[in-house]
Amino acid sequence: MFRKILIANRGEIALRVICACRELGIPTVAVYSEADRHSLHVRFADEAVCIGPPKSYESYLNIPSLISAAEITNVDAIHPGYGYLAESAYFAEVCETCGIQFIGPAPAVIQLMGDKAKARQAMCQAGLPIIPGTEVVKDDGDTLEKAAQEIGFPVIIKATAGGGGRGIRIVRRPEKLREAFLTAQSEAESAFGTSEVYLEKYLENPRHVEFQILADKHGNVIHLGERDCSIQRRHQKLIEEAPSPAVHGELRRELGEKIVRAMLSIGYTNAGTVEFLVDRQGNFYFIEMNARVQVEHPVTEFITGIDIVKEQIRIAAEEKLRLTQDQIILRGHSIECRINAESPVDFSPSPGTITAYLPPGGPGIRVDSCAHTDYVVSPHYDSLIAKLIAYGLDRGEALARLNRALDLFVIEGIHTSLQVHKKIINDPSFIRGDYGTAFLENIS
Repeated sequence: MFRKILIANRGEIALRVICACRELGIPTVAVYSEADRHSLHVRFADEAVCIGPPKSYESYLNIPSLISAAEITNVDAIHPGYGYLAESAYFAEVCETCGIQFIGPAPAVIQLMGDKAKARQAMCQAGLPIIPGTEVVKDDGDTLEKAAQEIGFPVIIKATAGGGGRGIRIVRRPEKLREAFLTAQSEAESAFGTSEVYLEKYLENPRHVEFQILADKHGNVIHLGERDCSIQRRHQKLIEEAPSPAVHGELRRELGEKIVRAMLSIGYTNAGTVEFLVDRQGNFYFIEMNARVQVEHPVTEFITGIDIVKEQIRIAAEEKLRLTQDQIILRGHSIECRINAESPVDFSPSPGTITAYLPPGGPGIRVDSCAHTDYVVSPHYDSLIAKLIAYGLDRGEALARLNRALDLFVIEGIHTSLQVHKKIINDPSFIRGDYGTAFLENIS
């Protein structure tokens, strides 16, 4: 096992990794920007190193600073969390070169899965169904128009290195194609450093379903069932639940077996998530893979009893998976709400100081957060304040507990999305489990 782990992240995921390391008896090193000097992940880590000014590109995205912090604290592994450098093949390669274990997949696999066009091709070859689409497409004469016509409108333009809903444009009419293409390219270049995009057939109001996998370095791969992440705003997830109301046991088994074979075919290791869109006829189409732990991993932990972050660390330390597929049993139901610092009316950011903070408790409730009374929500970072996760023996009990917890969650001093979540989970279509990615557009 590792001697000491540096956590190359901030906020609730940094705290989450610290908790996993404490249970494994591994000391931790937190890194922080000047804006995060008094954050909880700094307080609860065994050591802490300031790595730069508040802006992310000068601190949490500053690879030389991170590696320097790792070297001066003598760590032998780095956990990247999610976001920031979690899916940076270059960062993983630098860690490898410096003799530091990157807790995630190998650099070559991260690079393959990070290029969405190449990932589509690899998963298609591995036997997963994909949405009709193209490889990287250029605005070269009539190439763009021809590709779109062959797919059929509406189409969606996606950045190959995309994430978080950036570099994405939906086009319903041919005359809007080129303008949307150029906008997506510009946004992709700004966000990801590459303007490469590709086209896919746009599915109207599909479900977004993802499978959690774990793969060790000894050729063992298992899946932990699926999560439904269809409740989204501008391609950003708001609510996730496991298992999905749209997946039954036989379908889960069939898809899970295909996914395991696909992961073996590319030599995937560590934790990862294979994501699908599901059309109204129930057809599944691979869209992308996230080569890291997901924000919504707690719902899977609730229904499987497996600590995914601890398994990440064990796998990186070259331990074998402790469970086989037939030992994975899904019990009960879990739902997560991402509580954000934003206006419940127009979703505009709401940075500022939290003047009162009281998270809910009680049976079946978990809150992952770095917030507290007097905590300053910085305009420099993501607006996520807390993840509220409810568990029940069935979906009805999970919903009842989530309703109760939302009522008892106190956050004052800033605007939050608490009431938005309350409205969503009490909508009749959500209660029925009958919803897609366009849910928020249609909610009354």
